[in-house]
Formats: sequence, structure tokens, C-alpha cells
Amino acid sequence: MLHDILLVVIGLIIGAIIGFFVASKIMKKYLKKNPPINEKMIETLMSGMGRKPSQKQVRQLMQQMNKMM
Repeated sequence: MLHDILLVVIGLIIGAIIGFFVASKIMKKYLKKNPPINEKMIETLMSGMGRKPSQKQVRQLMQQMNKMM
């Protein structure tokens, strides 16, 4: 009885660990393929703050955001 419960608990723990790593890998792949923000969004945000960004500034900000991911 105790042996069966222990096997179920160990199985759940191992399943949770494997599930975490698989979900993490899938999520990273998805975000790399479909980034949550693009250059057009950055231009819109900066324009909304009252400044017209240059293309160089937009590219620099995109590179910084890609490094964080």
C-alpha cells in the first residue's frame, strides 16, 4: 500500500519536471517565431510619448529586447 502511494508520488513529481521543461522549450520556440512586440509597435509607443524615433533607435531597442529573451 505504502509502496504504491510512493510510486504514484514519484511518478507525479517526475512528470511535473518533464512537463515543465517541455513546456518551457515550446514556449521559447513560439516566442522566437512570434515575438510579442515588433518595430512598428515600438515606433507607435515612442510616438505616443511625444518623440519621433529614428530607425537606428528602433533597431537598438529591438536588439535589447531580443537579448532579454
